[in-house]
Amino acid sequence: MADPHPFRPVDRGDRTDRIDRALGSRQLAAMLPDPAGTRPAYRHLARSISALILDGRIALHVRLPAERELAAALNTSRATVTAVYDLLRESGYARSRQGAGTWTALPDGQAPSGITRLLGAQDTAIDLARAAPGLPEGTLTEALARIAPQLAEHVHTPGYHPYGLPELRAAVAERFTRRGLATRPEQILVTSGAQHALTLVLGLLCRPGDRVMVENPSYPNALEAMRRGRLRTVSVPVTDTGWDIEIVESTVRQVVPQLAYLIPDFHNPTGSLMPERDRARVLRATQRAGTWLVIDETLADLALDVPAPPPFASYGTPGGNSQVITLGSMSKTHWGGLRIGWLRAPARLVTELAGQRVATDMGGSVLDQLLALALLAQAEELLPPRLEQLRRQRTALTAALAEHLPQWTWQLPPGGLSLWVDLGAPVASALADRAREYGVRIEGGAHFAPDPGLFEQRLRIPYTVPPDTLHEAVQRMATALTDGLPPTSTARPPHWIA
Repeated sequence: MADPHPFRPVDRGDRTDRIDRALGSRQLAAMLPDPAGTRPAYRHLARSISALILDGRIALHVRLPAERELAAALNTSRATVTAVYDLLRESGYARSRQGAGTWTALPDGQAPSGITRLLGAQDTAIDLARAAPGLPEGTLTEALARIAPQLAEHVHTPGYHPYGLPELRAAVAERFTRRGLATRPEQILVTSGAQHALTLVLGLLCRPGDRVMVENPSYPNALEAMRRGRLRTVSVPVTDTGWDIEIVESTVRQVVPQLAYLIPDFHNPTGSLMPERDRARVLRATQRAGTWLVIDETLADLALDVPAPPPFASYGTPGGNSQVITLGSMSKTHWGGLRIGWLRAPARLVTELAGQRVATDMGGSVLDQLLALALLAQAEELLPPRLEQLRRQRTALTAALAEHLPQWTWQLPPGGLSLWVDLGAPVASALADRAREYGVRIEGGAHFAPDPGLFEQRLRIPYTVPPDTLHEAVQRMATALTDGLPPTSTARPPHWIA
């Protein structure tokens, strides 16, 4: 009898139904300041740990190290660590259970980090935490006027479309075909953004404890979805020169991950573009291992200095590899407030994903989908001026950095929405804290790391705001740096990263 769920993950023999989410003593110690010279040290350490929990750099419901182990890693007394844990429990950032240890938590009434980031602060600070452009008001108004008659026709129907509006599925399929990958509407699932598509895929194809290969650094919200799914991430580096494909191939061969998540087109946050020859090698490696390959193409259209790349799956077998899932979205090319994304996958997998989607989301907004359809129809008219605007803003940002912060370095990305800047010293989190006092919201590179303690010398700086605003933001950050940084980061309201 055929398996009624052919796309559920294969039991590779090493999977466990429960994964012990624990933070090692050395791992935590590397994220904390040296307690020597601070009085009282236990309060200083407790504030630092609570800040890491608020920022999402330490996940919730993770077991903290045993007191004796952390004391040794910090080169401090066990009494100090006991006092740290007591204070964390009193303030609601930790909970303990006899015989089970101490686990991270949030105080009652404190919103989870993802929600707080999404809401953002109600102030006049320059927002460089989110790399997401706005949509011109005139473009939106005209598109709404055009779709009004179509919307009127839809109000006489139930309005539920778990696969997406047929017209929009056809338009997205045609878009893939035009870019070089023959696609049928049955291979498209319209979702509420690319993040929604990714969570559906992870929920269907992975189980707690499965290994997932990711890039290092990578998109923070994707990494958070994997943490919440209790998946084990195995990272491969993306440097200023791009990917080391031999490391990617050997990781796939040795780890045999259930799924691999890659951003090959103007990678977020580095801006790198994977060469064509390397794409075919990645496809072959994952195909041999039986690994599902999830390709995030949300930035693929934002080619500033090179031609827009063809779909990644087109480098494989004709019609695309059967284990490649491609994610797309209108958030980066049009507007994040238009919650429209999609995935391209084998038709049978699309059917399974749509069934999973119904359990939590009966279907997307008909209004948003009609608006997306109208905007996609104007892509050749709307995209070129958007790209030209991004080029001007990128030039303005690099000029401002060269003027006010000449010690910082970066590689100019051939596309995308941001620079991945090397500060030359591990001060990114401290600078982000201080910059907020000067009216700039930005996140340090640690937020993009699959593992804690990395990229403290990096900032992702988007060029999605006007040139004058970028110049002002850089000037404020330079002033914050000149005025001196605190020795450690302090707790602050975290911000959503797009």
